[in-house]
This record gives sequence, C-alpha cells and structure tokens, in this order.
Amino acid sequence: MKRIHLLILLTVVSLSVIFWEFKVHAQGSANFQASEYGTIRWAGRQSTFFIRPNGKVEILGPLLAKAPRPEHIDERTFYMNVAVNAVAREGFEVAAIGPDEVLMRRSVSR
Repeated sequence: MKRIHLLILLTVVSLSVIFWEFKVHAQGSANFQASEYGTIRWAGRQSTFFIRPNGKVEILGPLLAKAPRPEHIDERTFYMNVAVNAVAREGFEVAAIGPDEVLMRRSVSR
C-alpha cells in the first residue's frame, strides 16, 4: 500500500514539474522578437536613405539615380516606389506609410 502512495506522489510531482517547465518556456518564447523594422525616409532624390534594423544608415541616392523617371510622373512617388522595391528584395514588406517615410518589416527566423 505504501508503494502505491509513493508512486502516486512521484507521478503528481513529476507532472507538476513538467507543467511548470512548459509554462516557463512558453513565457520565455513570448518575449522573442519575431520581426525587425527599417525605415525609408524621403529627403530628395540624392539624399533618400534607409535606416536598417541594426541602426546602420544607407543612402539610396546612387540606386535612385540609376532609375530614369518618366515625364509627367511625380518625383517623390516614383523614387519612393523604386526604394521600396529595392528593400523588398531583401525580404522586407511595407508595414506602414507616412507622408515622407515608409516603415518596412521583415520576419526574423528563429
């Protein structure tokens, strides 16, 4: 009879420890960063820049200079489109759009 009580007690303790471990690991993974963000900021054709998630700033002027703008097309809209497409090739997607900037998001692999 004492063995049955000891076996039940060990089972309950084991299940409690397993449940507690799963709960701790679930809380830890909830704080994991799932996305990283960068910003494209319009500052004219030569000075438009991209702020990368690591804080590095990349001037996009040389890239934009390679794209000839058609006549009767708004300069800012055309070149921001070129910049967004260039950054999208790196796996980013548009997260938000403001008057002079575009927030880009990329999923972080775990």
